[in-house]
This record gives sequence, C-alpha cells and structure tokens, in this order.
Amino acid sequence: MRLPKPTLTRMIFLGMGIGLLIGWLFPEVGTSLRPLSIIFIRLIKSLIAPLIFATLVVGIAGHGDIRQVGRMGIKALVYFELVTTLALVVGLVAVNPVKPGVGVNLHVSETATEIVSKKQTLTEVITHIFPQSVVEAAAQGEVLQIVVFAVLFGLGLAMIKQEKRQGVLNLCDGIAETMFKVTGIVMRYAPIGVGAAIAVTVGHRGLSVLINLGLLILTLYGALIVFLLVVLLPIMLIARIPVKPFLRAVKEPALIAFSTTSSEAALPKAFQNLEELGIPRRIVSFVLPTGYSFNLDGSTLYLSLASVFVAQAAGIDMPIETQILMMLTLMFTSKGVAGVPRASLVILAGTLASFGLPVEGVAVILGVDELLDMGRTTINVVGNSLATAVIARWEGEWSPGVRTAQAGSS
Repeated sequence: MRLPKPTLTRMIFLGMGIGLLIGWLFPEVGTSLRPLSIIFIRLIKSLIAPLIFATLVVGIAGHGDIRQVGRMGIKALVYFELVTTLALVVGLVAVNPVKPGVGVNLHVSETATEIVSKKQTLTEVITHIFPQSVVEAAAQGEVLQIVVFAVLFGLGLAMIKQEKRQGVLNLCDGIAETMFKVTGIVMRYAPIGVGAAIAVTVGHRGLSVLINLGLLILTLYGALIVFLLVVLLPIMLIARIPVKPFLRAVKEPALIAFSTTSSEAALPKAFQNLEELGIPRRIVSFVLPTGYSFNLDGSTLYLSLASVFVAQAAGIDMPIETQILMMLTLMFTSKGVAGVPRASLVILAGTLASFGLPVEGVAVILGVDELLDMGRTTINVVGNSLATAVIARWEGEWSPGVRTAQAGSS
C-alpha cells in the first residue's frame, strides 16, 4: 500500500519535534545548528522587497486611474483602513499584558537593543519614512521605505495610459506570482530551518519555551474572538447587516479558509454566497478581491501581536511610541500581501528587521504557525465578506432580504 505524501505542515511539525529532542537531550549540538536556521532566515528576508513592491503596485494601479475607481473605492479604502487599524490595536492590547514572549530568551545583539530602545524625534521618524534610494532601502530591509516608493510608483503608474501601463502591470504581477512560487520553494527548507531554530532555542532555554508558544496561540485566538465581538459584531449592527443570514453565508468560506489556511481558496465560495445573499455582483467583484490586498484583519492583528512577542522573547523593552510606529508601519505593509498560506511571515520578517528585532523569531513562530494561520485566515475571510456587505449597504444598493435582478448583474 502506497503511503500518502507528507504535507509541508507535517514535515514542519516533524522538524520541530526532532529539533526539540535534539535541543533537550543534546543542548550543545542543538545550539551548534544555528547556521541552518540562519540560512532559512536569510532566504525569507530576500523575498521581502520584491514581494511587497510588486503586490502593492498591482493593488494600487490594477484598477486604472484611482479617480475613476469612484465613490465606492474611496469608501472601501476608508473602511479597510479603519478596521485594520482596530485589528492592530487589539493585537497590541492583547500581547502587552499577557506577555507570551517573556521567558523565550531569543538571542539578540546589543546593536539591535539600541535600535529599538533609541528615542527618535518626530522629525527623525517622519524623514526616515522616505527613501533616498529604493535600492538602499531594499538592501537594508527598510520595509516602510519600500512601501512608500511602491505607493508612489503605483500612483504614477495609474496615471499613465492603459496601453503603456499594462506592460508594467503584467511585469509586476508576474514578479508577485514568481515571488510566491519562490516562497513555496523556500518553505520546502522550512522543516530544517524550523527544526534548527527550535533546537537552538530549547538548547539555550530548555523545554519551558513550549509553554510560551502555547500561550502565544491562546493569546492570538483570544484576541481574534475579542476582535469579532468588539469590532466586527458592532459594525454589523451599525450597518444593519442581518446577523444570522450573514453568518450562514460566510460559514462555508470560513471553514474552507480554516482548513486550508488560504483566503484565496475560500474566495469562489464567498463570492457565490454573497451574491446569493442579495449583494450586487459589481460590488462583490470589486470589494471582495480588493479586500484581499487591503483588508486582512486577522493577518494584521497577528502581525502586531507576533512582532511584540518577538521583542518580549528577545528581552527588549519596546516603548509604546515604538509600538505605535510599528503599528503605523504594519498598516501599510500588511496591505501588500495576498491571502496565501504563510505570506504574513514574510511581512513579519521585514517588520522585525526594520525595528532591529531578531528575525530568528520567525523560525520559532513557524513551528506553530499552522495553528496561528488557521485562525487569522478565517478572520480575513469573514472580515472581507463583512466589508462587502457594509459597502453595499453604504452605497444603498442592498436591502437585506430583498432579492433583485441587480444581484446577478455584472
């Protein structure tokens, strides 16, 4: 009988288990495996600049001249920014009192500690956002500078004629698709990189590190539940979205997202169910895909929580003003990632590097990322579905319970 091919998730768990045993039983051997985890981290960091640039440019310029996106586009962007900001706030509020990273003891250099703890003036913060060279920004891992350049480039691209714009869009779209494929290739090395990272961490700290990873999972799921109850549910009530019919419509897409850890896999079913709910197709076809780039509520909440977790694990006291600056950075960087499995880890790596935090934290988190990804991806799908319903209500083109011919029109 032919055995089924092992999935990446199983291989990562296997690598994590082997690394755990090595770090526990042979601490010196475990700590000597650090180069294997460094290779993995370097590969992840190499993906950041091209991935963010390409996906943001396509997201901004893909609809043509922004002025022609119209009233619906502006309303959607305002809604996306408001809700994702609230998601970031919930993540920070959850991770600071619980402190799941305290006790992990990641290795961190004195230079990194100085970078994070250094007080910056408002002028320094503002001027540092803007790149003097996009090549230098990419080389140094300055994620926010890459985002600023990508936004400006996308706006400029949206202003030129379609025939000239399309070639550049196709190129950027091709780069983005290629980088996701490269991410898939790099992830094949993940079991080794994760196993080595766990071996190094357990070798240094012992088995108590597992308690912290379990606490991280509980903190994230608790924060996601709070976000559902405190943010999404009130939005439904304010916008007068019928709760039970809406939940029935998003139930199947949410289950697909939870089981596959891919928002993209849930997109066709979400599209179909929202149309059947009575929302006009032209609104669904615009808001839902746009939200996949600009409204990843679960991922943005996770990113703020995970970033502070790594700072805590590194023993770095991150002042509130630095956390706010990091939140502002994530408000932009989280917009540049499509809803595919583990894409958030690339953005997390870039954010950690920008703030001088040890990127090795990504490899440690990756050991339990499958469980984290299931929750955040589910919230991504629910949040985008709700955004579509809210914009339809805001536009006055959907009366819940009333089916019109418009629901099936293009």
